[in-house]
Amino acid sequence: MLNKVDILGVEFDYTTQQEILSILQEKIKRNKKAFIVTANPEIVMYANKDPQYMHILQFANHIIADGIGVILGSKIVRKPLPERIAGFDLMVELLSIANQEGLRVFFLGAKEQTLEQMIPKIKRDYPKLVIAGYHHGFFKGQEHKVNEMVKEAKADLVFVALGFPKQEEWIQKNLDSFEKGIFMGIGGSFDILAGTMKRAPAFWRKLNLEWLHRLIQQPSRWKRMLVLPIFVKKMFQYRRKRLR
Repeated sequence: MLNKVDILGVEFDYTTQQEILSILQEKIKRNKKAFIVTANPEIVMYANKDPQYMHILQFANHIIADGIGVILGSKIVRKPLPERIAGFDLMVELLSIANQEGLRVFFLGAKEQTLEQMIPKIKRDYPKLVIAGYHHGFFKGQEHKVNEMVKEAKADLVFVALGFPKQEEWIQKNLDSFEKGIFMGIGGSFDILAGTMKRAPAFWRKLNLEWLHRLIQQPSRWKRMLVLPIFVKKMFQYRRKRLR
């Protein structure tokens, strides 16, 4: 069982990308279910304001540090996490495993147009995985239909791109109705797979500046970025409180 690091009440896995991949592969082999949350400071702060969402995070099997701010927070409380695990990178590694092993994958979320561009690329880049199904993220009033689609797909991997908190809410609400599967919220990753949004170049990622690249692409995100200094301040307060 993985050790946990408490970041403002959110329990992050003390793990590397390779370790979590090995754990998930084993769960897939044994037809076990798992709920994965890829969390950044924005998600942590939201959970601190919304008790219901915090409860959903507590329901998750694995919460991984998708955000350099979380790594910084772990250092502030003197329990440094080993590395940042970008949700997109983890998803791509899981797609590669699915391709190698012929696993069944379901894609839920994003716009219909995004899926229309993404699915042919998935077929081209991962020809041996089985696309068990897909559905766009605008299904209000059709929740039962979508639930049945996912259930009938019997997927080994279900990627949910509804954005937080909706993707985690959907997974937590429906997980019990499925027999198996690794369920993972992956935000806007379908847009990158589809080619409608570019990911930061490797050089930017190496410098932990992926957040800045996204801000340049989407200037409307600037208000969301304001959460980081507040998060850092809270982490220092949290450390002082725990050291008393």
